[in-house]
Amino acid sequence: MFKTTLSKMFRSSITALLIITLITGIVLTGCSQNTAQKEDKTAQNAAQGTTQKSLLVYAGSASKPPTEEAAKLFEQKTGVKVDLVFGGSGAVLSQMKLAKKGDLYFPGSSDFMEKAKQDGQVYANTESKICYLVSAINVQKGNPKGIKSLKDLLKPGIKVAIANPETVCVGLYATEIIDKTLTPEEKQAFKKNLINYTESCDKTATAISLKTVDAVIGWSVFQYWDPEKIETIPLQKDQIQRVGYIPIAISAYTQNKEIAQQFIDFLNSEEGKAIFKKHNYFVTPEEATAYIGADKPVGGEYTLNKDWIK
Repeated sequence: MFKTTLSKMFRSSITALLIITLITGIVLTGCSQNTAQKEDKTAQNAAQGTTQKSLLVYAGSASKPPTEEAAKLFEQKTGVKVDLVFGGSGAVLSQMKLAKKGDLYFPGSSDFMEKAKQDGQVYANTESKICYLVSAINVQKGNPKGIKSLKDLLKPGIKVAIANPETVCVGLYATEIIDKTLTPEEKQAFKKNLINYTESCDKTATAISLKTVDAVIGWSVFQYWDPEKIETIPLQKDQIQRVGYIPIAISAYTQNKEIAQQFIDFLNSEEGKAIFKKHNYFVTPEEATAYIGADKPVGGEYTLNKDWIK
């Protein structure tokens, strides 16, 4: 009886040991396979370089809404992280130059791109035009002050802002329009109503959204940034001096020239252009001139008169 019981216990122990050994083997095999798969994936990512790829873009905020969307889509399609630094085109150029880093310079107009090229901050042969802009008057939705023309901005009691023309493209365009279309007396009347220099396109549009001013001389596209609060009043065709364009070029400090070019190519692709079109930017110069109703020079430079410098 005792021997039989002992024999059964022994057989049960052996069976249990075999089961434990089998389970342990399965678990270890699974762990080994998972580890191997992870190592293979890590090696594959390293070979492709996707874990390390990123781009730093210094951009004027004139292109902010579509650029943010395009950067996200590019990141999803390529795995390349795109870090965007927005501000006045002159200000971000200074940041890039001081930091001595960055992969792309994406200012709000040709004026500051020319400065970057002359100063050797970008590879000039990589410059590409992405979209086009037209100057306009932007007012609060519903136009409570009844502003219909540039000369309405001279009326007593009208509060006006422009972007800082030393560092922001849209401000430079505003001063060019005033210098070339108003008399000296009218210019002084305008300056009496000028209560603020804003630091970027973004802050210029926001001045209308927050109702801190009655009008700004901005871009026609501003109304689409905040359609519930901003309305655009077109300038007369003879007052518009030139069509602006937003260029991009590879920074002289880049360590990722090939990837930077891929981003430029993406912005120029049908998919990229569609994003700017969706945000109501002009994607050809012909669209911009059709909006104006007259042919105008595209791009170029304007030298700021000293009396605008604060």
